Amino acid sequence: MNIVKHSNIEDLILDINGGKYLLDRDVANLYGVSTKRINEAAKNNPARFPKGYIIEIDKNQKDKLVENFDRFSTLKHSSAKPKAFSEKGLYMLATILTSPKAVETTINIIETFAKTKELSKNIKAISTTTNKKEQAGIMAKSGEIIAEILDDDLVTNESETTIELNFAMLKFKHTIKKSKK
Repeated sequence: MNIVKHSNIEDLILDINGGKYLLDRDVANLYGVSTKRINEAAKNNPARFPKGYIIEIDKNQKDKLVENFDRFSTLKHSSAKPKAFSEKGLYMLATILTSPKAVETTINIIETFAKTKELSKNIKAISTTTNKKEQAGIMAKSGEIIAEILDDDLVTNESETTIELNFAMLKFKHTIKKSKK
């Protein structure tokens, strides 16, 4: 069985109108079904998808996606308006799609959204905390979250892996030390 890595899911999350969403085609790819199947599941269960759970991407948004992401180049000439699922929409979709792969994918999606939220919260806390000891603790926790998200992609032996992120005025650096087991 193919395991969907957290880092792959994180790369698919888009910021649309200030919210975090996964495009229907990415959701379909993660679940191993067609985009048509994903959209049919949502269409056939309208009570499970109130306002905000799914949004329809308008032409301007679609054009921006095509312009900014190579993976959306096939949307350029498509007449269909893509749909995007919020975290809540994905939870509801999970209640409809129940294959073993769907369950595994849903768990990975939920974990990725939770870790992304926690990391975002920590970054805000670092910027507002003046106590150096508190900042160090928050940075250590943030580093652990990043390591968890990227863990499957980190190749380590008895060396160190350093991750550096720049958030406008805040620079975050975390070193991960792992020993080969």
